[in-house]
Amino acid sequence: MNRRLVKFISLALVVVLMTGALGSIAVAQDEKTLTILYWQAASTVNVYLSGGTKDQDATALVLEPLASLNPDGEFVARLATEIPTLENGGVSEDLTTITWNLQDGILWSDGTPLTANDVVFTWEYCTNPETGCAQSNKFDGVVNVEALDDLTVLVTFDVPKPYPYNPFVGASSPILQQAQFADCVGASAPQCTDANFGPIGTGAFVVEEFRANDVVTYVRNENYRGAADGQPFFDRVIFKGGGDAESAARAVLETGEADYAWNLQIAPDVLLEMEAAGNGTVVAAFAGSVERLIVNFTNPDPSMGDNRSLYMDGENPHPFLSNIAVRQALSMAIDRTVIAEQLYGAGGRPACNIVNGPPINVSPNNDGCLVQDIDGANALLDDAGIVDSDGDGVRELDGVPLVILYQTSTNAVRQNTQALIKQWWEAIGVETELRNIDAAVFFGGDPASPDTYQKFFADIEMFTSGTEPDAQNFLVRWICGNAPGPDNGWLGRNVPRYCNPDYDALFEEYTGTGDPARRAELVIAMNDILVQNYVLIPLVHRAGVSAHGNDLEGVWVGDWDSEMWNVAEWTRAG
Repeated sequence: MNRRLVKFISLALVVVLMTGALGSIAVAQDEKTLTILYWQAASTVNVYLSGGTKDQDATALVLEPLASLNPDGEFVARLATEIPTLENGGVSEDLTTITWNLQDGILWSDGTPLTANDVVFTWEYCTNPETGCAQSNKFDGVVNVEALDDLTVLVTFDVPKPYPYNPFVGASSPILQQAQFADCVGASAPQCTDANFGPIGTGAFVVEEFRANDVVTYVRNENYRGAADGQPFFDRVIFKGGGDAESAARAVLETGEADYAWNLQIAPDVLLEMEAAGNGTVVAAFAGSVERLIVNFTNPDPSMGDNRSLYMDGENPHPFLSNIAVRQALSMAIDRTVIAEQLYGAGGRPACNIVNGPPINVSPNNDGCLVQDIDGANALLDDAGIVDSDGDGVRELDGVPLVILYQTSTNAVRQNTQALIKQWWEAIGVETELRNIDAAVFFGGDPASPDTYQKFFADIEMFTSGTEPDAQNFLVRWICGNAPGPDNGWLGRNVPRYCNPDYDALFEEYTGTGDPARRAELVIAMNDILVQNYVLIPLVHRAGVSAHGNDLEGVWVGDWDSEMWNVAEWTRAG
């Protein structure tokens, strides 16, 4: 088929896709055209001016970082020759610098060479305070980026960085071409529409047409370094936005009208029914997100007045959740497999750890939680003398009934999770009152509101958050002195109000250790303290759910980086 006819069919397909929300694709997919459906449409192809995943992924087809992260959380060199480490001398002994060596001969899509000056410029672009760079946190602590020669970049930090891989790593920190963006630094950045909608890149594809909040059409980058190996394997990509998750899923799984659909927030039974049509496969992008219960170690009773849920140097303990037997019994009573399979489907698997990736950081020591044990939980409480003394079905500890207020945000899956857990806890003599709060309020952080997750005016609460490939910014949450309270506007990150000097000592060592193997050992040790003391009760390791056609090969999705991170390797079978 000649290229003119291919282009005609591809453009016709775009027109049909644009009819309605996603449209009904009446033209068969050409084997050299890749159709990707994102029900949240791209608004730019410059990730530095957007925090949205849709824009990050639209950018990832064009712009590349020095290194990516594969679905196992492992580094993959992209524009760099290798990953700098302490062992190979790329990271300095004092952990204050990292040196990146660029591959020789990499060309921008306009045929000009990539150089270290482009890397330096990217840092200058994003860190200019008037640019409004959405990814500026990637450069926190960076005091200088220097081109030592055309292919060598030195990044210097203000303090030792045991994990120096935030700048220029991953789809949210790609390299911009200095020649194209030189006049787009600072206040002029948003006005550079030609550059923002059609950046010159080193990636597999080039923007042919950009329609904001609708569709992006790409063609192959003839200067792509993988061209000798036939990459990319598609001549054209249609990145279509709009519609809804269910329509996108049907287009891939039932009708076969599209190749890939992203972020399928659909009931598991509905998604399974679609997949049964046999046209496509559901894939889950797991990373570090875990739905968990948070235990309040302080007294949230309204009778405490201004001291409600305050740590008070440990002098305001919870009347019964301070007892580890109670916390352990609550965990033992939960059937995580039922929650994961019935409520999350492909998007969840039962979790026993608070740190669930990358694999090197995952503890092997807590898998016992995968087996629900109601009888064991009852026996544990009986042995601890926590019994139902008055026959009302509720156990007491020192005269205080085990009555739990269990709160979370308003969300159908979360309310179903609450209902199941309430039933299991009542089977061990724990009365449970359920409360759900509008997500905008619960996660809003308003210091005047009594209903935020930080205020934690409840006994147990539930939500999801997760770690990055490096766990330091995640594990810092549970060090002593970091509890929410009026002195910090209720924004402290240690929501359980937990304090353990042993944990703090491990964290302090972690922040000064650059050896990856030792850092992994410390992550596992800190995870085990939190989990085995039931400070946090993990429930479900959550994933983003997407789908691709059965004839699409090479797709390997994870949540540490863009789902498009290896799109150059995608190909159609046959």
